[in-house]
Amino acid sequence: MTIDRRRAHPLLVLALLAAILPSSSGRADPCLDAAVGQAVEAGVPQALAAGQLGGLTPDPAVLSAAQNQAEFTQPVWAYVDASVTPEKIAEGQRKLQRWAGDLDAIEARYGVDRYTLVAFWGVESSYGAVLDDPGIVKPAIRSLATLACGDAGRAEYWRSELVAALKILAAGDATPERLTGSWAGALGNTQFMPSVFLSRAVDFDGDGRRDIWASVPDSLASTAHYLVLEGWRRGERWGGEASLPPKFDLALADETTARSMAEWRGLGVRPVREDGFGDAQTAVLYLPAGASGPAFLLMPNFAVILRYNTSFSYALTVAHLSDRLRGLPGFARAWPRGDRMLDTDERRALQSLLADRGHPVGTIDGKIGPRTRAALRAFQASAGVPADGYADAAMLEALRAPAK
Repeated sequence: MTIDRRRAHPLLVLALLAAILPSSSGRADPCLDAAVGQAVEAGVPQALAAGQLGGLTPDPAVLSAAQNQAEFTQPVWAYVDASVTPEKIAEGQRKLQRWAGDLDAIEARYGVDRYTLVAFWGVESSYGAVLDDPGIVKPAIRSLATLACGDAGRAEYWRSELVAALKILAAGDATPERLTGSWAGALGNTQFMPSVFLSRAVDFDGDGRRDIWASVPDSLASTAHYLVLEGWRRGERWGGEASLPPKFDLALADETTARSMAEWRGLGVRPVREDGFGDAQTAVLYLPAGASGPAFLLMPNFAVILRYNTSFSYALTVAHLSDRLRGLPGFARAWPRGDRMLDTDERRALQSLLADRGHPVGTIDGKIGPRTRAALRAFQASAGVPADGYADAAMLEALRAPAK
């Protein structure tokens, strides 16, 4: 593996030097030495582990990326817009035709529809187009070593993924030169973390190797295998956009309470497109941009997509691209594109203010999840405003105002 040894900005690297760089005395680096020991205990040959980790330098871009993940910092519509483009839809439809035979076989074995699989491929790697772009992909071992020794809050997780990556090399499923991925060490066409590769990747084309870099059948079948093991329901859709009746009780859109479609219809909630919504099927109702944006009925398969990447923006992007690949139209209701979204510090401030007012949010981490939205709905209800759980600049200002 070729290691990039060009000088990085010293301010970005300073905090990592003691953790990753070998000491000037030539003694082994404690962090990487411990990683070698952990890998050997897991069955990786000593020579391989030491050879891959010895002398690595940190990649400063990796930790920067870890603090600025687009799916947690962009408005949901911006994230969707970036991936569901006319060009990506057209290319995805070409891929559906090119790989139709393999997709037939994958669908028959695993029961995951081709549109969802190709959508994952498109979102994760632009149908493989980025895999040979050195400006995007990175040596996975170096990325994971940087995180294992430089991201103290998740060091244990990154060390386990680093060991898993070394096990991939030991098994011969990839060469050091081919073991490339994202800044976080996610690998191949559909971006499996190394531990997921070990437990979920399959050799669908029968060549004796699980190759999610060069083999499209292996990549898509591995993704289908993952989804099935996470609970994918054969023959069901992810859900879809919904229309709400006038004066609808927005507290019912809590994203956690599942009701049958018959119950939702009884409350006046209707799918924008009825296909795939049987009365006995269950769904939760979610308003990702509040009362002024689209509403969605989310069925169990959407929760499976979320397990691939625990970001609503990501999961909706995959789901929506799968619909567009089917030939379905875009969203019926417009997003509130004029709203100002909160930055990370502002989201933390909003969480702190909610907690101060007696509405617990869980961890104050700047990520607006179900607990924060539930707390915000409780505050909105007490303030006499629509309780849609939408964390925007107006809600932050309302929380900053003196309590009455």
